[in-house]
Amino acid sequence: MFHVKPHNVLILPGWQNSGPTHWQSRWEALHGYRRVDQHDWMTPRRGDWMARLDEVVGDADGPVALVAHSLGCILTAAWAAHSRHTARVAGALLVAPGDPAPEPICHQLPGWAPVVRQRLPFPAVLVGSRNDPYCTAERAQGFAADWGARYIDLGDAGHINADTGLGDWPEGHAWLADLLQKDTP
Repeated sequence: MFHVKPHNVLILPGWQNSGPTHWQSRWEALHGYRRVDQHDWMTPRRGDWMARLDEVVGDADGPVALVAHSLGCILTAAWAAHSRHTARVAGALLVAPGDPAPEPICHQLPGWAPVVRQRLPFPAVLVGSRNDPYCTAERAQGFAADWGARYIDLGDAGHINADTGLGDWPEGHAWLADLLQKDTP
């Protein structure tokens, strides 16, 4: 389908990981994508998560794609601002960024705010929701603009997770394929 090998499509879950019915987990099982496992899903440390992502991207046997959800989107931006491996990223699908700045989340996720707002050095699409309890639509649109990502409004889709009832979410997978095909020589 695209030039990134399936095992180099990296699944980046957010805080507390993605459960078995989450579209990220379903894509992992259906397509052979690989989850970037973090040491601590419940008390995430930004530096630890960035180091782990850097290790996985650096060890990949070819170009990678990032498929991030929630805090995984914030991780992607922070990592991209510091890594020497960003040229290996063919593209990033960023879904429902979690905003770590407002109360009480900022106390549960210390060290994640402020969000890195630097332009991403690779193509990206950000899919947001109008009624996401973890990030306002305006804030998600601002992230997309700052990161240089195309913004897709999914409407009233909550946090675009297992609770949203997306199942295998073929529409999201098509956006990932389209993003990566545009990067194919």
